[in-house]
Amino acid sequence: MTIVRCDVRHSSGVALAALGAAILLAVPAHAIQCEQGYQRVKGNLIATPYCQDGYLAQVAAEFGMKASADKIRNNPSYKREVCRLAGQDIRVQTICDSEMPRGRSGRF
Repeated sequence: MTIVRCDVRHSSGVALAALGAAILLAVPAHAIQCEQGYQRVKGNLIATPYCQDGYLAQVAAEFGMKASADKIRNNPSYKREVCRLAGQDIRVQTICDSEMPRGRSGRF
């Protein structure tokens, strides 16, 4: 009878090294500075989907909806639902423009 041994330490060490490299390469979310749907980059404000989704979640909360930026970001159907509720608010109209159906008159 032959006994085969596997050195698990080697494979787990490789996995830990890969995980560490992935963490170092990832941009921490707290490094992104958002102001009312715009990202501050080198002193300038730029509209980015990441910041817009966060701002939409904030405005939706004022309407009583418990919306998270992550859920808005990762689920287009949920973003449309949030826009149906809060999309009329002037603060997020441009964010929701592509999500809201328009009729011939151009109104919501």
